[in-house]
Amino acid sequence: MGDLFAPRVGGVVGADIAVPDHDREVAFYRQVLCTGVNPLWREDLTNREGRPVIGLGAQSPEYAHLPVQWMPHIQVADVGESVERTLASGGSALMHQKDDNGVSQWAVLADPNGAAFGIIPFQGQGQEAAEGAPGAEPSSVGCIAWLDLTVPDAHTIRDFYSKAVGWSVQDVAMKDGEEEYADYNMCGGDGNPAAGICHARGANHDLPPVWMLYLPVGDVEESLKAVVDYGGRVLKTIKKVDGDYVYAVIQDPVGVCFAIAPG
Repeated sequence: MGDLFAPRVGGVVGADIAVPDHDREVAFYRQVLCTGVNPLWREDLTNREGRPVIGLGAQSPEYAHLPVQWMPHIQVADVGESVERTLASGGSALMHQKDDNGVSQWAVLADPNGAAFGIIPFQGQGQEAAEGAPGAEPSSVGCIAWLDLTVPDAHTIRDFYSKAVGWSVQDVAMKDGEEEYADYNMCGGDGNPAAGICHARGANHDLPPVWMLYLPVGDVEESLKAVVDYGGRVLKTIKKVDGDYVYAVIQDPVGVCFAIAPG
C-alpha cells in the first residue's frame, strides 16, 4: 500500500468522527481493530507505532450538528478558496475556522449528497506515493488503506470534488453484467490516486453515500466476530476465489459504516 499520509495537495492525512455513546464506540473499535498476533492498531486507536491516524471523539454540543460518519481530512492548496468552490458547487460548510486576521485555517464541508469531509492547508513537500486499494499489498501498521465514496450520480460528485479539493480524475473500467462503465480514481497533485468515487451499481449498489474508510486488521475473521459480539453488524463480505477476504463492510453500534481489509 502507498503512504496515504504523504504531503501533497489532495492527499488524505487522517479521519475522525464525533459519536454519541462514546465509551461503547471506543470499546467496539478497540476490539474490532486490534486483532491478530501482532495487531496493527493500539488500544488508544493510534497505529502500532503510536501514530494518530483516526480520531474517535465524543459528540459534544460543539459538534452535535456534524453528521455521524467518518470524515477524511484532505490537504488543499487554499482552504478559503476550497470553501468558496464547495459552496458554489452545491456543497455546504459545516464548520469554518479562521484566524484573527480572517484567514481560513480549516473547514468541515459536505458534498451535495451529504458526505462530510475536512480540509486543511497543504504545508510541506514530500515524497509522493500511490495509494493502495482494497486487497492491495499488506501494511505493517494501522493506516487508512483506502477510502471511497459510492453515490448514484458518481460523475456529478466526481466533478464536485475536482473543484472543491483540486483532485484530478482517472477512469477505472468496471462491468455490471454485460454493461461496461467507469468508476473514478481521484488523484492528488502528484497524479497518484488518493481516493475513489464509485457508481452505486454492481457490487457497490447497496453502499451508503458516505466516505468509506478501509482499515487493515491483523485477522479479519477475528474482527468480524468482534463486530457482532460488540453490537455492530457485518453488512457485506467480499472474498477471493480461494476464500481469502478482500474486504468487509461494517456498521458500528451507532450506525456508522466503514470497511476492514487484511493488513
